[in-house]
Amino acid sequence: MTLGEIAKELGLEPLTGEMNFNKEIKSGYVSDLLSDVIANIEQDSIWVTIQRHINILGVAKLKDVVAIIIPHNLTVDEDVVKKAKEEGIAILRDKRTAFEVAGLLYNILKKGH
Repeated sequence: MTLGEIAKELGLEPLTGEMNFNKEIKSGYVSDLLSDVIANIEQDSIWVTIQRHINILGVAKLKDVVAIIIPHNLTVDEDVVKKAKEEGIAILRDKRTAFEVAGLLYNILKKGH
């Protein structure tokens, strides 16, 4: 399933526009601990986190993460969004909790494969 299909189905707000919407998503991961993400996230994944500082982009770039979903309608600084665009990492936002987003994402990916 592509990021665009997932974003549409979940009604996610794309903070970086339609960046990476054509990329296939293989998996998802939920964690707010950067070292945990580095150790465990798979390439071509979506990462759900409440972290919104610039370091999330370094982790995402290192691990070839396609997109980051920010739950709770949390605000993301414009400098982080700008840097994400430069680095080719999509940032999307949702009003639901990380738990809800993860469950929905799991179900979408499970039926899409």
